[in-house]
Amino acid sequence: QVRLVESGGGLVQAGGSLRLSCAASGHTFSSYNMGWFRQASEKEREFVAGIKWRSGYTYYGDSVKGRFTISRDNAKNTVYLQMNSLKPEDTAVYYCALEQSLVLHTSPDAYEYWGQGTQVTVSS
Repeated sequence: QVRLVESGGGLVQAGGSLRLSCAASGHTFSSYNMGWFRQASEKEREFVAGIKWRSGYTYYGDSVKGRFTISRDNAKNTVYLQMNSLKPEDTAVYYCALEQSLVLHTSPDAYEYWGQGTQVTVSS
């Protein structure tokens, strides 16, 4: 079965950086996308960034453009989220997700598989 395991969350001061990792296993999909989402307390799940696995095409949510970078390591089946210039409003549980699609979607409803989430807390 498909398994996604996130790591790298933690507590950081505003202006600092963190790198999240998400290791995928248990699938043989040929066309799929990986996305990072986040969910703050009492808020809806929000698209952060996505990457088309075959082409490497990336797309970002407006609130993180220029600060976050999504990348992948094909050999390790791992997707990363480098987060720089972190702000207190970036505090949330961050999830990675996988969708089988030729089109990269930003709605969480499009993603079939999810990791367990990792907490990111940014202090002011």
